[in-house]
Amino acid sequence: MHANLSKKSKLKAIFKLFILLFALTTTARAEKSPKYEVRAVWLTTIGGIDWPHSYSAEAQKQELGHILDQLKAANVNTILVQARVRGTTIYPSAMEPWDGCITGTPGRSPGYDPLQLVIDESHRRGMECHAWIVTIPVGKWNKIGCQQLRRKYPKLIKKIGDEGYMDPENVLTADYLARICTEVTRRYDVDGIHLDYIRYPEKWRLKVSRQQGREHITRIVRTIHQAVKQEKPWVKLSCSPIGKHDDLVRYSSHGWNARTTVCQDAQAWMRDGLMDMLFPMMYFQGNNFFPFALDWQEHSYGRIVVPGLGIYMLHPHEKNWPLEVVEREMQVTRQYGLGHCYFRSKFLTDNVKGVYDFACRFDCDPSLVPPMTWACTTPPSAPKALQLKGNRLSWQAADDFSGGDYLLYNIYASRTFPVDISDPANLVATRLRATSATVMPSGYYYAVTAQNRYGLEGPAATFGDAPNTHSEVKKSAMKLYRTALVPLPKKPVTLDAEYLIIENLHGQQMGVFPWRGRHLNLSALPDGIYRFRSLGRKGRTHIVGTFALRKSKKLH
Repeated sequence: MHANLSKKSKLKAIFKLFILLFALTTTARAEKSPKYEVRAVWLTTIGGIDWPHSYSAEAQKQELGHILDQLKAANVNTILVQARVRGTTIYPSAMEPWDGCITGTPGRSPGYDPLQLVIDESHRRGMECHAWIVTIPVGKWNKIGCQQLRRKYPKLIKKIGDEGYMDPENVLTADYLARICTEVTRRYDVDGIHLDYIRYPEKWRLKVSRQQGREHITRIVRTIHQAVKQEKPWVKLSCSPIGKHDDLVRYSSHGWNARTTVCQDAQAWMRDGLMDMLFPMMYFQGNNFFPFALDWQEHSYGRIVVPGLGIYMLHPHEKNWPLEVVEREMQVTRQYGLGHCYFRSKFLTDNVKGVYDFACRFDCDPSLVPPMTWACTTPPSAPKALQLKGNRLSWQAADDFSGGDYLLYNIYASRTFPVDISDPANLVATRLRATSATVMPSGYYYAVTAQNRYGLEGPAATFGDAPNTHSEVKKSAMKLYRTALVPLPKKPVTLDAEYLIIENLHGQQMGVFPWRGRHLNLSALPDGIYRFRSLGRKGRTHIVGTFALRKSKKLH
């Protein structure tokens, strides 16, 4: 398809990429944290390499809680949990046996449902949870998953080396995988079905044409798509294609790409509406990353693309990348409106080379998963009867909505009124199912929005005044200063911030100052309206005041 691009389009794309990379080498400032952005992580269960590290059910539950708390603190909003491993599962399936990662013995039940646990604990923290389904590989030839499938379907499994694979060219493969995905979608409140290895194995001796191979894989995708959407149309269908879609005009994939090498036509799946999201496995750097990331973005067809970042490459036992490689890739993907997904969870939470610390600074504000505007256009109405009693915020559910089996609620809080719900720094709780929540002490204005299962957010219910707010806070909602000597806002005792950022209403930083003393000399700032934003030890920020400068005599 790339051969059909005009010469002007090719040069434009190359020029855009050059300007972007030049900008990244001349400034270290990250782009402002956006309100809508996927920040995901692959939580790998095969061999318990991410989770679990114990065969005790209680220890597994405690460990999962600790992992999810760490991910929540880094503002991760999407968990991709490996639910089907290798013809085996981490949930009580009617079709396949238990994987050995849970109890140490393949086929043995742990006495609880680990998939349900991950879903519940993710949702409790306001994060989406997608069931990660490994599709074509079914493990070692004589292991339990592969053995049982061979007994049931003798002609379905092909052997390559000592591994078994479902035959992409057998029509039973599409039907069987669709039934697995239906089982998960029907029984669990998942936010997505995430398909892994939905392609030909790299060692497969392809006897059909590449076009026919792509048609075989696409048939599997289409069958799964129809099955999932028939059950719950709001459940996102995604996959993790090879990180390079195909050769580009100026950049070669060096023989390893999705479309030609393994017949994985992922961009066409987005174009044809078979996928809602893509998580391309972009475990590369430099010219093997940036041009191909841009290619994914330019062929997203209005849907969600989340490059998978190979943070495991930071480890000294892998490629020993410097942290700057990942930092730059995250800056690039943000500038092009793409999210980021970490492979894998343990490398992030282990803070290899400081990657967790950087993630906390880079994603300093929470974010919401972008809405599925291609599947739903009607947002819910605003909640009603918003009230605050003590530190308990409550509201009545919105009653006119479409798009899912229940509504979710987001809470915003600010020292200034009206609460700006476009500013992610004001997000204090996301994806609540309850219609009440315990909130911060007095001194804040609140707004609550409803969100349907497609992610569409409605208008806010808000207070016209801040209940239980100290008078000095009320008066400081907007201060007018006709002098360059501006008083510092009062620091809340619960805030760990050491610095103040001054920014204009477009979010552009005008200066960073230690939060010490009583006044700042802002004679260098032109007249205008500005915000004080706190800067905490972990990169967290909050708006703590708004003021106007009117030093010019013409305006007096």
